[in-house]
Amino acid sequence: MQNRIQKIRLCSYLLGLSMCLSPMLLAAKTIMVVGDSISAGYGMNIQQGWVHLLQKRLDQQYPKQHKVVNASVSGETTSGALARLPKLLQSHRPDIVIIELGGNDGLRGQPPALIEKNLAQLVQKSQQAKAKVIVFGMKIPPNYGTAYSKAFEQNYKIVSQKYNAKLLPFFMQGVAGQKTLMQKDQIHPNAKAQPILLNTAYPMIKSSL
Repeated sequence: MQNRIQKIRLCSYLLGLSMCLSPMLLAAKTIMVVGDSISAGYGMNIQQGWVHLLQKRLDQQYPKQHKVVNASVSGETTSGALARLPKLLQSHRPDIVIIELGGNDGLRGQPPALIEKNLAQLVQKSQQAKAKVIVFGMKIPPNYGTAYSKAFEQNYKIVSQKYNAKLLPFFMQGVAGQKTLMQKDQIHPNAKAQPILLNTAYPMIKSSL
């Protein structure tokens, strides 16, 4: 009788343990970053980039649990990313999509309405694939004119609010304009800036896991 009671207790313990562990195992996420040169690690070793540092931090906090896919391409525009996105979503099936785009569109003087439309479609297609979306806002130099700069920056807020996506207002906060954190072209952040970029983005990424 005593042995039977012990077996029942053991089975109950193992059942409870499996129920506790199951959510942890099911919680593994794939995070896909769709960005431009800032996320592609332009001008440096890819292992120095903030996306690679994100994977390292996740591995430390959640060992062998979350996977980061870097689908960023230097020089990428919202139009280019929109053309690539369906295949990326099908191949990687991400749980979270980070959209870090628009800077190259702005530098090329693309109409804000076109940028907004493309960003909206990037968010919509990602959400239709059952992914949570985080939009990284960007700014452009003031020499493009106040009206254009404001319209460009406003795009991110409009799209994120319309489609209920998380918004990081300015990904380059604390880095842009800091000569010691920028490469010689004063456009791309250097290796020293990468941990800062990660620290800026990480709280929002972590809350989405």
